[in-house]
Amino acid sequence: MCNLIKFVKKIKLKYKTLNNDDIHNLEKIVSKKNSFFCKDQLKDYSHDETEDLIFYPEILLKPKNVEEISLIVKYCNNNLIPVTACGARTGLSGGMLPVKGGVLLSLERMNSIINIDERNLQAIVEPGVINQFFKDRVEEKKLFYPPDPASKGSCTLGGNVMLNAGGPKALKYGVTKDYILNLEVVLPNGEIIWTGANVLKNSTGYNLTDLFIGSEGTLGIVTKIVVKLIPLPKRDISLLIPFKSIEKACESVSAIFRAGITPSALEFIERDALLWTMQYTDIFLDLDDSVNAHLLIEVDGDDLPSLYLQCENIEKVVKDYEADDILFAESVSEKNNLWRIRKSVGEAVKRHSIYKEEDTVVPRAELPKLIRGIKSIGKKYGFKSLCYGHAGDGNLHVNIVKGNLSDYFWNNDLNIAIREIFILTKSLGGTISGEHGIGYVQKQYLDIVFTNTEINLQRGIKYLFDPNNIMNPDKIFD
Repeated sequence: MCNLIKFVKKIKLKYKTLNNDDIHNLEKIVSKKNSFFCKDQLKDYSHDETEDLIFYPEILLKPKNVEEISLIVKYCNNNLIPVTACGARTGLSGGMLPVKGGVLLSLERMNSIINIDERNLQAIVEPGVINQFFKDRVEEKKLFYPPDPASKGSCTLGGNVMLNAGGPKALKYGVTKDYILNLEVVLPNGEIIWTGANVLKNSTGYNLTDLFIGSEGTLGIVTKIVVKLIPLPKRDISLLIPFKSIEKACESVSAIFRAGITPSALEFIERDALLWTMQYTDIFLDLDDSVNAHLLIEVDGDDLPSLYLQCENIEKVVKDYEADDILFAESVSEKNNLWRIRKSVGEAVKRHSIYKEEDTVVPRAELPKLIRGIKSIGKKYGFKSLCYGHAGDGNLHVNIVKGNLSDYFWNNDLNIAIREIFILTKSLGGTISGEHGIGYVQKQYLDIVFTNTEINLQRGIKYLFDPNNIMNPDKIFD
């Protein structure tokens, strides 16, 4: 492996710029009507939800099936043309940005639910299926697919696989990887493989399925997904708990679990994040001036009396952490409004100011130290931060707001402050991304969490799969 790493480091690839022959050959694969290369046609595909970064591909292709993808990738590999796959472009780390130009493959036409197997509680889907659409279809059959990122109404299952997406329900039910049984993948040389088997247990060789999950499209392109389903819980209750202290709210999170309670979701929302979101939505909550944070908690199951008992026990726990009067969602409408506020925080912050969102995650008992440290670093460097996220599993989203900060500081010195936040996160036993991925913007901080040996092992894996480095280049590491 050491010799391989030395060889990988020496490689200097010069990617080919597409010419008319390349465009003609690629058009023949997907047809002219599914090939786009005019700047106006490429504009919507030149960015995701990561800050204000824009990178145009040389051509956008919209294949319909795995055979077309295989031919495209094989052609690009033979001609040293970079290939980046994209879904709904809702990512927050620049993972789908075609930073080297080349071909951008949109998987939006591959959006079929191939099969829902009620006997085995499985489904086979294409990568372009929208998360919420899939959840709705399986719930019609009283089945449940738990991963529910904030963008579930627009993000695709393929993108979820590439980032190992989570969401609020990850607390009780797990993240995307916990529901993926098998993947059909096009390798960088165009070969089509399956990574595993459609079974619940598999110890046959290396786990290639898990290797591709979270790989951000750097090892291959997922073209079919076999997912595990579970029975749909019959009941759920949501409650919003106000706290006077941000730190006390965070301290109560671990206490809830130590009391033997396992909510299906437990979210933290800082006061200003809630206020900004109410400005952005049509939802109003009467906030007392003394309240500085909220926990949004959901419990679910089949037995309503047991859920009420869990809520009573949660109330007993949080009272020891200076919680104020709890708001119980008494109707479906009230429950939906509470969760709509939580899902809208990111968009509300974006509309209020230019910002950077960092995706920290620590053991849940360390949340108070993390948020205390973040606020201290903010005071040191003079920036405002709004924090929210999946407190139940220690995953805190940190929104750093530009406000009146100078462009020079924002574009240069802020990275020093972010590095301090990540060093703090690592020191608490955490890491620098819980669900957003590393992508393009976070790779500069990878040395905080990995040694050179660990990074080089990952580079070696990348080289074994993609020796020409055509597959989503310049992501995760250079």
